[in-house]
Amino acid sequence: MTAVELPELALEPWEPTKETLHLWLQIVGKVRLAATPPQNHWWNAPLYVDTRGLTTRRLRSEGRDCDVSFDFVAHELVVRTSRGEVDSFPLADGLSVAAFHERFFALLAGLGIEVETKAEPFGIPVTTPFAEDTEHASYDREAVERFWQALRWIDWTLQEFAGWFCGKTSPVHLFWHGLDLAVTRFSGRRAPENPNADRVTREAYSHEVISFGFWPGDQKVRMPAFYSYTAPEPAGLAEQPLRPDAASWQQPFGSSHLALLAYDEVRSSPDPRETLLDFLQSAYEAGAATAGWDEEGLRSSWCPPVPVFDPRPGA
Repeated sequence: MTAVELPELALEPWEPTKETLHLWLQIVGKVRLAATPPQNHWWNAPLYVDTRGLTTRRLRSEGRDCDVSFDFVAHELVVRTSRGEVDSFPLADGLSVAAFHERFFALLAGLGIEVETKAEPFGIPVTTPFAEDTEHASYDREAVERFWQALRWIDWTLQEFAGWFCGKTSPVHLFWHGLDLAVTRFSGRRAPENPNADRVTREAYSHEVISFGFWPGDQKVRMPAFYSYTAPEPAGLAEQPLRPDAASWQQPFGSSHLALLAYDEVRSSPDPRETLLDFLQSAYEAGAATAGWDEEGLRSSWCPPVPVFDPRPGA
């Protein structure tokens, strides 16, 4: 595969837009959650990368189907139904979260689609109900296009990596609560129950996992980055080597360790695909070894030979 030129994604220049877009995605994501049957580990909640942006995929509504898409080519929010109806409104600078919320639900109502959601942010520092948020209203079209172009490439690379594993694996999907594009592997064993965890966390981490993903940065990680974590975290995880040398174990959210690799390290490398796959594989090896996973038994027939990323000098 030919090496790609990834777009620049420094957080600070587009952070106001990222925060606004994140809240818009939460509004639509909550509709997806309400209009789909529950699935294990909340797999009915995320959004998906498609050919023009991000989509809910198919939702159900009173005997018909619909979907909602963020079109980052035309910069529109689009709703389609199985009856052939299509309606949309433009995404533009100055469109506040409150205005987006009002226009979106008016559009749904105009199509005869009724969905009840809890209209407030989830899992982020912003707590203002959507209908009252006039503060977040930034939309830089070029920045959003760069973000989407990065997501397109990352989505394909995560899908390739997912194919190296023959155990239970999540789809590659975008979790709207954290704005991260992720894929998760499962050992097949249940995790010890945490009686102090909320219902969202209990369902998400009912089984042993090693998760991998990308997010554009936030208040604690001030850069776009790739990550991996193992849950429950096994002893000695953070003592395991990571590749490339720029990757490291960090604790930005508390006591648990994340393997982190800056997006710019991948972007500036001679072969971004190989660099990212090397990082993901090294993080998997670290988690699988310390958590006692059956690495050989869980290896897919599509997985490259073991020394495909040989860490030895000169190899």
